[in-house]
Amino acid sequence: MVWLGVDLGNARVGLALSDPELTFAHPAGDIYVAGDYFFAIDDVLDVIEDEHVTHVVVGLPLQMDGTEGKSAKKARRWAANLEKRLHAEAEHALEIEEHSIPQVSLIDERLTTVSAHRQLFEANKSSNKHRPLVDQQSAVVILQTALDRAGKQ
Repeated sequence: MVWLGVDLGNARVGLALSDPELTFAHPAGDIYVAGDYFFAIDDVLDVIEDEHVTHVVVGLPLQMDGTEGKSAKKARRWAANLEKRLHAEAEHALEIEEHSIPQVSLIDERLTTVSAHRQLFEANKSSNKHRPLVDQQSAVVILQTALDRAGKQ
């Protein structure tokens, strides 16, 4: 089993993968999206297939008071679209059983970018080098949070 963490950004979509034991998340790269992260769905589907992903965790950018703004609603639409595409692809591939379609869930990502910047700083990455790394590091934080929560259940 491998889980995929996704941090949706307007310039880049950050990705993180878990280890097969679902203990640790590690960076898995960025997808450059030129202002619309809906362009990343095909690439994310490729990662899901290539890495045999069983669960996708998408960051939900809630506002600081916990309400959903425009960005959170767009993230929900993106996750729903991904789920729809996963089911459509499963219908075309008859050998795929219903229970093998990866689950898609959303997790509160408030402060993940702050946490990602802090982790990069602690890893002695200079702040001018954070920008290209922060999206995938945010995906690591999102995924690690989900893994930690799943492990406690």
